[in-house]
Amino acid sequence: MTLLQVDLAGKPLACELSVRAEQALAARATPLVAEMELYFSCLIRKQVRFPDALRVGIQSVRVSDQLTLCFRPVMTRACRVADVEDRPELEAFPIARPEAFLPRWLTLDFRRGEWTGEFGY
Repeated sequence: MTLLQVDLAGKPLACELSVRAEQALAARATPLVAEMELYFSCLIRKQVRFPDALRVGIQSVRVSDQLTLCFRPVMTRACRVADVEDRPELEAFPIARPEAFLPRWLTLDFRRGEWTGEFGY
């Protein structure tokens, strides 16, 4: 297990990689993007996503040639579940003090051929 300390938008972030995650990163042909999504809607949800590419305009830090970490606060346009047929449309959530919402830690693992992650405060 590896513990990396990085700076994300001026705040420290501890990133823990499992042994499986380290091995999977080393075997990748392209860098992994791990996106910490803070989702504001009727409720708040935290989720780590692994998009194919880095999104433009979000807080990010390149940890190594093989790993980039991002923070993306988003919100839905509608709060009523009945108004949404499939997935709600997301838009960037403008936060007056984004540094107050930046996570303090992130764990990444690779299990059964899938990336998993969790972050917190």
